[in-house]
Amino acid sequence: MTKKETFQKEFEDHVKKGLTSSPKYLSSKYIYDDKGDRLFQQIMELPEYYLTGAEYNIIDSYKTDLRKLLTIDGGFDLIELGAGDGKKTKVLLKELCDHQTDFTYKPIDISQNAIDQLAQDLLQVFPNLDVQGEQGTYFKVLEELAQYNKRPKAIFVLGSNIGNLQHPEAIDFLSKLREIMSNKDVLFMGFDQKKDPLTIQNAYADSQGITQEFNRNLLHRINKEMQADFPVDVFEHWEAYDPQTGTAKSYLLATEPCTVDVRHLNLQVEFKKWETIHTEISQKYDDDTVEWLAQKAGLSIAGIYEDDREYFKNYLFKRDS
Repeated sequence: MTKKETFQKEFEDHVKKGLTSSPKYLSSKYIYDDKGDRLFQQIMELPEYYLTGAEYNIIDSYKTDLRKLLTIDGGFDLIELGAGDGKKTKVLLKELCDHQTDFTYKPIDISQNAIDQLAQDLLQVFPNLDVQGEQGTYFKVLEELAQYNKRPKAIFVLGSNIGNLQHPEAIDFLSKLREIMSNKDVLFMGFDQKKDPLTIQNAYADSQGITQEFNRNLLHRINKEMQADFPVDVFEHWEAYDPQTGTAKSYLLATEPCTVDVRHLNLQVEFKKWETIHTEISQKYDDDTVEWLAQKAGLSIAGIYEDDREYFKNYLFKRDS
């Protein structure tokens, strides 16, 4: 079975399990196809969606410090999980290339379209850059990353992607990263911070409705790839943020009762009016929570980088001996 076929099988198994569970759920990671990628790029340009600009500010402000930190005799491998369009990483890549740093860039993303487009864009700007993109989910790719041990690794996870995981899952994810890290490796990871609840609420419920169309793309994908008949316009996006736990939750909400046939899976699903499909959590953090997650995973914080508005932080982790 090819990697593409394996991924499709995982998607189908997930849809069957998620739509037959109570309450229903679908993972936001399956939103990302060509259309989903384009919609997320539009979201990142929205004035309400502060996350991209905040982390861009961090990398731009500290690019020289990061280059000096990462530069090692004999070179290193820069491995990015969830690379997307690489907008923020390109700032650091330019800094590294301008100083003729010896490194290989290995972007990983669940979307093959995103990987292909990123590699193409990078080679136009940095023709001598060694780009080795790969499509896959984090946990599958982690198994392969263990083989990258000939020289030090810098593992980047930007965009607060860890926020899509519940705390036990986040600890498991960080623990798996620790397992493939040597004492010379570093992990550079973004964590969106707790802040004014309205700022967070607006970031995931924009006035233009692009976030709604982004979430609805999950249903469009199932319709297209699994011969389903979701009445997509019946489902509306709903966002709820709990400032006590720091958890933002995204849902698709059925505004009318409907019956959905997923013919490829031989599955029929009933939706009551106002029934939900939970699609995503976006966890927000503070220093104490990140310190606790790191300690549980066997990592230590070696540095903290914050944007000008104090909205977002990137933490540098090293493996505990």
